[in-house]
Amino acid sequence: MLRIGITGGIGSGKTTVCKVFELLGIPVFYADDVAKELMIKDAILIQQIKATFGEEAYFADQTLNRKYISDQVFKQPDQLKKLNSFVHPAVFRAFDNWYTQQKAPYVLKEAALLFESGSYQQNDYNILVSCPLALRIQRVMQRDKVTKEKVMERIAAQLPEETKQSLANYQIQNNEQEFIITQVLQLHSQLLKKAF
Repeated sequence: MLRIGITGGIGSGKTTVCKVFELLGIPVFYADDVAKELMIKDAILIQQIKATFGEEAYFADQTLNRKYISDQVFKQPDQLKKLNSFVHPAVFRAFDNWYTQQKAPYVLKEAALLFESGSYQQNDYNILVSCPLALRIQRVMQRDKVTKEKVMERIAAQLPEETKQSLANYQIQNNEQEFIITQVLQLHSQLLKKAF
């Protein structure tokens, strides 16, 4: 069973692309969703976060204070590195456990920081969902109700698009001009051939 990584810059539409793969029967591991869950359920991870960012990283009901954490990490790259050094290993373990339970020709691991975390090296192939910067900014501003400056902060915390392109084996263009479904079907066909 092949391991296929899929990523894209914030607002690129990688989740939309993953939903198309799911309609084709391909299991998708949403690393970012799992990370959020682990940050409130994994005792070791919670302790590491509190030790680094303080008790205010969590509310009294033990839910994560997301605004506080994002304010800490997006302005200070060293703090983001620390957080990722705790979260990524926990997500890797969760993926390995999930992977052993799947029955498919290949699985997708969707992760915003696929290349940044180094986890792309554990995959057989990696897909990059690409989208023009202006469109990404517009989508994130609408989706998250944030300013352009906030979106640019998040984009600055990710690898440049050119670097991601050089590391990806495949690309899907989500530019509102080329059909996503057609691109996914073509790629699905290629991956099935590689899986058998």
